[in-house]
Amino acid sequence: MIHIQKILCPVDFSAPSRNALRYANEFAKAMNAKITVMHVIQPQPIAADVNVPYVPLEIELEKNAKEDLARIVKEEVQEGVLVEQVMAFGLPSDCVIAQAQKENVDLIILGTHGRTGISRLLMGSTAENVIRHAARPVLVVKASEKEFIA
Repeated sequence: MIHIQKILCPVDFSAPSRNALRYANEFAKAMNAKITVMHVIQPQPIAADVNVPYVPLEIELEKNAKEDLARIVKEEVQEGVLVEQVMAFGLPSDCVIAQAQKENVDLIILGTHGRTGISRLLMGSTAENVIRHAARPVLVVKASEKEFIA
């Protein structure tokens, strides 16, 4: 028998990540599990030789992301499902793997955009890195796949 108590669901507010959260909601309902919904803000590089005053962009990004995270949780997770919202700064795959370890989650559910070719090469694949390096089972919800949730 499969027993899942803790689910980690990273979201980037895209349609695939919203769909992954819908899956996490269904698993949580069925197994009376807790969902940790996580958003990672990736720091943007700043040119060192530019004489522009530093603006704490991360503060504004975090504020907006917290609002967006609360909204997506309200829209996609049903009442009665236990949810925690987490923000992190860094490389998304590293932060997801670290959070999974920290919370000792039973399952990671994440969406993937399904990029291929040069787009995947330039943007990387968070899902692929999580699959390769997480010491937890990972359910990947593809951007275009058969829908199982009614």
